[in-house]
Amino acid sequence: MRPERVYVMSGNAFAVSDGQGDILVDPHDPIGYFAFDTRFLSHWVLKVDGERLNALSRDDMTYFETRFFLVPGAASHYIDADVSLIRHRSLDEAFQERIIVLNHSTEPAEFTIRLDIGSDFADTSEIQQPRRRDVSVVADSGRRELRFRYARDRFVRQTIVTSTAPVDVDEDGMTYRIRIEPEGEWITDLHVATLIEGPGGRDLRASLEEHRQHVHHTMREELQAWLDRAPLLVCERPELTAAYRQCLVDLAALRYLPLTKAGTVPVGGLPWGMALYGRDAIITCLQTLAFLPELARSTLYSLATLQGDRLDDDHDEEPGKIVAELRYGEAAAFGEEPTALYYGAADTTPLFVVLLDEYERWSGDADLIRELRHPARMALDWIDEYGDLTGDGYLRYLTRNNRKGWVNQGWRNSPDAIAYADGRLPGLPRATCELQGYAYDAKRRGARLAREFWGDPEYADRLEREAAELKRRFNNDFWLPQAEYYALALEPDGTPVDALTSNIGHLLWSGIVEEERAHALAAHLVGPDLFSGWGVRTFAAGQHRYNPVGSHLGAVWPSDNALIVAGLRTYRRDAEAARIASGIFDMACTVGGSVPEMIAGYDREVTKYPIQLPAAGRPQAWSSGGLLMLLATLLGLRPSGDNLLVSPVLPSGFGRIELLDIPGRWGHSDAYGRDRGNLRARRPRLR
Repeated sequence: MRPERVYVMSGNAFAVSDGQGDILVDPHDPIGYFAFDTRFLSHWVLKVDGERLNALSRDDMTYFETRFFLVPGAASHYIDADVSLIRHRSLDEAFQERIIVLNHSTEPAEFTIRLDIGSDFADTSEIQQPRRRDVSVVADSGRRELRFRYARDRFVRQTIVTSTAPVDVDEDGMTYRIRIEPEGEWITDLHVATLIEGPGGRDLRASLEEHRQHVHHTMREELQAWLDRAPLLVCERPELTAAYRQCLVDLAALRYLPLTKAGTVPVGGLPWGMALYGRDAIITCLQTLAFLPELARSTLYSLATLQGDRLDDDHDEEPGKIVAELRYGEAAAFGEEPTALYYGAADTTPLFVVLLDEYERWSGDADLIRELRHPARMALDWIDEYGDLTGDGYLRYLTRNNRKGWVNQGWRNSPDAIAYADGRLPGLPRATCELQGYAYDAKRRGARLAREFWGDPEYADRLEREAAELKRRFNNDFWLPQAEYYALALEPDGTPVDALTSNIGHLLWSGIVEEERAHALAAHLVGPDLFSGWGVRTFAAGQHRYNPVGSHLGAVWPSDNALIVAGLRTYRRDAEAARIASGIFDMACTVGGSVPEMIAGYDREVTKYPIQLPAAGRPQAWSSGGLLMLLATLLGLRPSGDNLLVSPVLPSGFGRIELLDIPGRWGHSDAYGRDRGNLRARRPRLR
């Protein structure tokens, strides 16, 4: 069994411990207190009279706060323990922990409370094998302070631990020798601050300080304000209401302020993706436009600010390309990983244009569309100037960085995720099918923006012609007539890669599929090879590389399924859309809590329960957003000018659903419906 992990988080900072609240390095998990891609605490172990503690209970109050109820010794001692402890941990601008020791006896008691403390300043990229660093330690009992410092050239990181109670401080931790009266208690508060200096350090501190100054309320008040801004869900299934609220809370937790200072943007997710990922952020914003549109505006600004403007092989950067990953750790700072600003993704750039257009449709924010005209046109130019690597008119990828670059640069970025049905790996550069769909959609949407907002009808006409030609050629070259689905990819010479994957659902979402072929794709998506009962597998069963626990070779992703369901509804395949959405909702409600990044692709009839994967992140931004997108898609929410159109397809058993105060250019609108019958939109409300 995997050991229990407990986390608190705030922005891109997070702390992961065991079930007792202790932090002990584990090469398999990112255990510790992390911020901006550095581990500032690698050891944090509490003892009473030399004994470690065991948990009686835990109160996970919210994502940034938890309490551990503990006693020393083995479980057999719990019933008559004379002493117990409470660890109240929170994470805001710093890591905070209050330790309360309770004496339950009728006599005074003396205890030695010991907290072992250490910091290895490991980079998040090297958790499995952290390299040894020369860390200087200063212990100051007079100031009740323990300070760790690591420096490499101008890259400097510090951890400063302070205590409110008198304490003996040594280089390995803090020791309290206390006396507690009968039925009394003893308390100390510990504050763990982090200092970041060196390249980017000043900006990092300024960014953090700006973020703190703009938070005028407590984190609890800010969370409540966030929840209040989102639509209210009223339904007959209490587990669905709980899942909806959890998604909103997780999206609140997974926000941080990058150096662009354009507003908070979503990080990928806990534990491995606590950074800005262009793809994850864009898709999360697309998923949440009907609920929390503020995420999209700041994300578009940030990605435009970070847009590529030169050729840089190490970072896979090209003019117009949208960033794939942004990291602040040591490996990024010294070029050991290309992730300080890494552009190794072929889908982020067209998806940027898709988000820009979709955001305007929901918000009516024409000023932003005009302001981001140049980044949008650069992105559209990139598709043809740098994305067409073989001159055949298809968007392809091939890393410029032969040492550290990502082999696969679509959403299926595992090294073996693009394969033939018989297991062979195709050559590079690869033109995966969903990239063509995204490029087609970006050109169509770019044409609308050019005609309606940029005053350039000739450019709009050109983009529409290119989109139409791309659709025509795609439906000739990618279609496999015997199998009745689209190839996963094309080889450099145009040979189709014949694997059946969930990417065919992305094609429906993009609109590149010919109408008469939608029914065949829908049949595959709910067929036994792709549909597990919980959702659509990434890779169809029966193919050589199929693996139900392989992240891109058979697992089920809620984010993937959200796009698939939206695509099916675009082509009026409503029964199939409802069936898949019902499976994902059942999975989320059965698992409970945060929606996992993925689950195993085992057949539902075999396992009877969703099998979670150890490598899956949880919470994950585009998993939480995916559940919201499924809800909006089932209700058929769609902007049309200054009106919100609705057209429901609710799965059997959903009963009545109301979504109140849906924000948009119409002000706020309500919608309601049942799993049988029609949905009606109430008159929009301005407020």
